[in-house]
Order: sequence, then structure tokens, then C-alpha cells
Amino acid sequence: MSTYLFQLGRWAYRHRRIVLGVWLAVAVLAVVLATASGGKTNDTFTIPGTESQRTTDLLKRTLPALAGGQTQVVFAVPAGRHVTDPGPRAGIDASLARIRTVPQVATVSDPYTAHGISPDGQAALVSVQWTGQPGEVKDASLDDLNVSVAPARQAGVQVEYSGSVYPGWRIVPSELPELIGLIIAFVILLITFGALVAAGMPILTAVLGVVVSLMGITALASVINIASASTTVAIMLGLSCGIDYGLFILFRHRNQLLQGMELEESVGLAVGTAGGSVVFAALTVIIALAGMSVVGIPFLTVMGLSAAAAVAVALLIALTLLPALLGFAGVKITHFLRTRLRPGHHERVAKTSAAESPRTRGARWSRFVVRYRPFVAFGGVALLLVLAIPALSMELGLPSGASKPTSDTSRRAYDLISTHFGPGFNGPLLVVTEHGVPPANAQRLATALSTQQDVAAAAPLAVTPQVAIVRVVPKSGPNDTATADLVHGLRDHRAAIEAVVGAPVLVGGTTASNIDVSQKLADALPVFLAVVVGLAFVLLTLAFRTILVPIKSIIGFLLSVAAAFGAQVAMFQWGWGRHIFGITPSETISFLPLIMLAIIFGLSSDYEVFVVSRIKEDFTATGDARGAVERGTARAARVVTAAALIMFSIFVAFMFTNDPTIKAIGFSFAVGVFLDAFVVRLTVVPAVMAIVGARIWYHPRWFERYVPDPDLEGTRLEEHMRTADRPAVRDPD
Repeated sequence: MSTYLFQLGRWAYRHRRIVLGVWLAVAVLAVVLATASGGKTNDTFTIPGTESQRTTDLLKRTLPALAGGQTQVVFAVPAGRHVTDPGPRAGIDASLARIRTVPQVATVSDPYTAHGISPDGQAALVSVQWTGQPGEVKDASLDDLNVSVAPARQAGVQVEYSGSVYPGWRIVPSELPELIGLIIAFVILLITFGALVAAGMPILTAVLGVVVSLMGITALASVINIASASTTVAIMLGLSCGIDYGLFILFRHRNQLLQGMELEESVGLAVGTAGGSVVFAALTVIIALAGMSVVGIPFLTVMGLSAAAAVAVALLIALTLLPALLGFAGVKITHFLRTRLRPGHHERVAKTSAAESPRTRGARWSRFVVRYRPFVAFGGVALLLVLAIPALSMELGLPSGASKPTSDTSRRAYDLISTHFGPGFNGPLLVVTEHGVPPANAQRLATALSTQQDVAAAAPLAVTPQVAIVRVVPKSGPNDTATADLVHGLRDHRAAIEAVVGAPVLVGGTTASNIDVSQKLADALPVFLAVVVGLAFVLLTLAFRTILVPIKSIIGFLLSVAAAFGAQVAMFQWGWGRHIFGITPSETISFLPLIMLAIIFGLSSDYEVFVVSRIKEDFTATGDARGAVERGTARAARVVTAAALIMFSIFVAFMFTNDPTIKAIGFSFAVGVFLDAFVVRLTVVPAVMAIVGARIWYHPRWFERYVPDPDLEGTRLEEHMRTADRPAVRDPD
């Protein structure tokens, strides 16, 4: 593989104008397609095969008016006033009349005739049913809805919204996290290289890759449902992986130039050696992300494939566009701030940059780890296990209005409903018969359901010749465990309910759907983990041609991701980070553990490949197992530290948003990357390898015959280059 990558890098160097032109054309085409398509992401979650989804499908066929998106409009007045007073009521009635004329509105309930007035008389709850699913409701219709309530506001009535779709429900992307992350990444690269050209090149290529990926996802959003979190995850990984992959190749190339290698030969060799590690690292990330498809939930499949596509683009750019740009940069890549290399300074800088000096921090750290290897290994593992303890209390759920900041209308609506009606009114359930029944039977069903434990109210919502619907309001909130118990209890005692109504019934609605999503995700985690770990084990075994290294890598990943889970639970579920992050404690987002398993595993394999490949390279050359650990870790420490800090910074930057979901994702990724890079890969892994010694490279004899050697370290390639009679090649520019 190293030979093919060498040839690819050299070809891109020689044809750099063509390569640059092609990538710019691809970026322009992606922007044009995204603009022309008008695609937008949405947060419509479907889970085929669940009862809540069957309920939705049934309503679509028999009563489409109740199968679309739904908005709850809360009208509230201050203490001392009532919504039934002449002034507020006139404003509310005028607003309702206007809402009924809004495009795409199917039905609007009247709170004064449909028991929508709170017991204290200070709030009125209105249900607005849309003709389409949430993702199909146009922003213009939501804007008209917001304008329609002007009479109520003029009458001194507070108006807030919640539901599956409402004005302002779509997450408006902010460029601030990306900008903060890029600035921090540039500073880190500037410190690492001490050169403006070298610091800016990985960022330039990563940004171009993100533009291509993001525009492609936007174009696809016009024909398929793509969750808004998909673009965030794709940007996170596109930027971080793009910068890191460029960093690894650039670091190798620059050191080779500083050691006197010719420009074209150095570009090809950097792509052939460091590029091999990049390929295996990227493939591991892509496999982990694509593995999310095994869960069988469409929005997670799309999210995983979108992020995998962003990583694939980052990989292609690192292997083609970066060598082309290195050709344009020439020897400027070795220029330092305010100075150029002077005679005699060349070798000294090259030696330090290659992390071969015993005085570098990486060398001192590797000596410490190897010298005190038993204590270091035990201490690192103990730290991770302690941090993982809160993960034992993890509770899964999908975001609700309760988790939003108080600046969000859905949070204010949630609080108003909970205060004046009860928390269960934020997430009513729908009990639906699978064929028509007499109205009297529907009423008997509602009466029977109202006697159930944790049911605040139950009443028929609609009765048609095809279907009957009873609206059930729990006493507990939509994310409370009591509500989940109620849903499971109704389903478990289905026979008794069906005996009352005389027809088969289904339990659905938005709250039931969220409960089904969380349950399906929890059930899928073991299967997903087994698939991803199995595939990655095969890939890492192929890369290092040994069994013990992949096993060690997987154990290290499990420790780091468990610690990241624990930190997330403590900060966001237990509420330790309530004041730090400005969040309301809530359940762990149900799809976060699965995404974390995919991404942290992929990124941990990145650092495993980069560190262990340098150790194996040294061991192959010297045969000194313990010394190879010390020297290889020292050589990898500088670049892995820079790469991990860049990843960490980009993930942390995404916490500077108002969306609690994005904050939780950014925090979890940042903690996972930090722990895996610095505690596992640069501490525990070298310590364990130093303890095991040469036995870490054991492999059965049949490996030599049946398992291909990808030459990940480029040993054969470098040997060929040393023996080949190759004339020097000068930079044509």
C-alpha cells in the first residue's frame, strides 16, 4: 500500500494545478447544487417496526388530519387575571380566527369549548394540527402562525409554542463554534510548526473538505430527511479529522525537508508513510460511523453516513490536494516566523522537530512512562474506572422542552403548561383503535383509561368510521420514567383495554415515539458495539499483523469511552455542570451513546495507529522492544498532542451554543478524545507495551502466508528508495 500511496502523492505533486482545479470545481458544484435544491435539515424521527410508528402510519391512512405535525400554543396571563376575562378572551378568539386561515393548518382547537382552560384560569392550551409532517411544514406558515397571535399579545397575553413543530423549532446554524475551533487550531499548529504556511495549510484543506461535505448533505436534504444534528456532527469530524490528517502528513514531510530530502521525493514519501496511517485511521472512523446503520433507525443511519462521507472527503483531500499544495508551497513550508533556516541551524531544527532530541517534552514523558510502567499503567486504568462510575446511572431519553434554555419558547411553554395544567400535558399519549367503534365504546375506553395509575385525564379526541382516538394525559412529564412505565403498562395489559373497547388498540403519539426510540437505541447498543469492534479488530490486525495490539486498542477504547460516559452523566444528567454550561439537568440523549461509541472508537484508533506505527517502525529497525516504545512514543508525542488538542478544541467550541443537545455532544466528544489521547494512547498504551515487550508483536505463523502486509510504516518503501538509483528532482516552481 505504501508504494501506491507514494505514487499517488508524487502524481498529485507533479499535477498540482489539475488537482487544485478539480477540487475547486467540486466545491463550486456542491455549492451550486445545495443552493439550487433548497434542502433543509429537520428533526423528524421515525423508527420503523415500533408500535408508535405503526400508530402514525395508521393515522396517515385513516385520519391524515391527526397524523401531521402538531403545535401547542399556550396563552397565559399574569396572576390576578384570567384568560376568560373579556379583554384576554377577545384577543385569544381573534388570534384563533387568524390561525385557522394560516396555510397548511388542518384544525385548531377551541380552548373554551374543548376543556383547554387551566384550573386556575390563567392559561389556555390550543392544539394546532398541520396537514404535513413537521419537516413538510414551511417556515412561511410558521411565520404566519406567529403573526396571527398579535391580537392576543396586544391584549397583554403571553404566547408561547411547543410541540413537534413550532416557530423557531429549526436549529439555525451558527458559524461561531467553527470559527472558534479554527482559531484555536491555527494557534496550536503555529506553536507546533512555528511557521505560518505550515500552520495554515491543514486548516485550508480541512475547510475546503467541510464545504464540499456540508453542501453535499444540504443538497441531499432536499430529497431525504436529514436530522439537524447530522450537519453538526459532520462539521465536527470534517474539521477535526481534516486538520489532523493534514497535520500528520505535513509533519512527516516537513521533517524530511529539514533533514535534506528533495521536495518531490519528500512529498511522495510522506504520503506513502504517514499517509498509510491516515488511511487506516480514516477507514476505522468510517467503518464505525457506517456501522450505525445496523441499528435500523433512519435518522441515525443518515447521521452516520453523513459523518462518514465527511471523513472520506477529508481523507481524499489529505492524499491528493495536500500534496498538490505542498508543491505550490515548495521550501516555504520550512520557513519559520521572522527567520529562514541558516547554515548550521538546519540540522538542529530537523532533529528537534523529529522529536529525536532527548530534551524534548515528548522524550522526557516517554522515558517516565517506560521507567515507571507498572505504576503508570495501573494509575491510568484506575483514573478511567473512577471517572466511569456515574455511567452506571445513565438514563436515556430524547430532548424535550424541559432541556431547552429559558430563552427558547418551547422551554417557556413547557414551564407554563407544567405550572398551570400539569407536566403530563406536555406529552399526551394517543390510544388508537385499529378500526372503527361506536362513540359509546370510545367513551368507555376513555373512562377506563382515566382510572389507570399515573393518568391525569383521558378523553376521546376523534371517532370516525375507520378509527377512534383517545387522548391520554399522564401525571408525569414526557421524559419521566413513570411515563415510560405507563406506556409499557398499557401495552402489556392490552387485552384488558381491547376488551373494553371491542377492538385492537395501539399506543402511540410523540411521547410514546420518543420512548420507543430510546428503547430501540438501548437494545441496539450491544449489537452495534460488537459489529464495529469486530470490523475494527480485523482492520487493525491487518494493519499491525498482530493480535495483541488490536485487543489492547479495543480495551483502551472501552475504558476511555466509559469514562467519557461517566463525565457526561455527571455534568448533564446529575447536573454538576448546571451553572458551568447553563443547562437544565435531563436524561442522556438516547442517541448520544451510540454516536460516541462510533466516533470515539474511530478517533481512538487514529491515535493508536499513529503512536503504535512509530513504535513498530523503530522495533522493526532495532529489535529493541522496550527502547522502541520509548523512542516511538517520543517521536509521535508532539504530533499526536497537537492533533488531540485540535480535536479537543473543535469539540469544545461547539459547546458555545444555546442548544443543550449540541452542548452535550461537544462535551462528550471533547472529554472522550482528551482521555483517549493523553491518558490511554500516550500513557497507558506505552506502559503496557513496555511491560509486555516483544511479545506484543506476536502473531501466528500462518499470518506470514495468508495475511497481506500493507507496509503501514513504509519500511519496504524507504528501503527501496535507499537502494534505487534515483536522480534528484528539483522543484519546477
